[in-house]
Amino acid sequence: MSVLGERQWRFLFCVASRVVPETRDLGEVERAAFRAIVEEALGERPASLQRQFRLFLGVVRWLPALRYLAPLDRLNDARQDAVLTALQDFPVALVRKGFWGLKSLVFMGFYGRNEAGDRIGYRPSARGNEKLRTAS
Repeated sequence: MSVLGERQWRFLFCVASRVVPETRDLGEVERAAFRAIVEEALGERPASLQRQFRLFLGVVRWLPALRYLAPLDRLNDARQDAVLTALQDFPVALVRKGFWGLKSLVFMGFYGRNEAGDRIGYRPSARGNEKLRTAS
């Protein structure tokens, strides 16, 4: 069972397109890989944290309606960026932490795909941290 519903996934991709603009260019297979990475990360968390994340997505979506009379995903790009910047720097620590958690999931979903590593030149060693231990 999916942690997020289809509407929540569409909204998450909307936020992702503002956080990592390259997500707009993902094809169907790449979006599925992004989704699988995020789904696995959320699925490993306790049910209470999953509920909090779903609630936070709702807050992020509807909070702008207090000012702009529309949810985040119906605002133009400039207003979406303004709202997301405000959330990133929000005076209440809990909101900032939630937003940085959301951004971390977006980064994980985008950069955690094998294709993204190839694209940015990330070539992890099969030996992992063994190189670090022998270098000292």
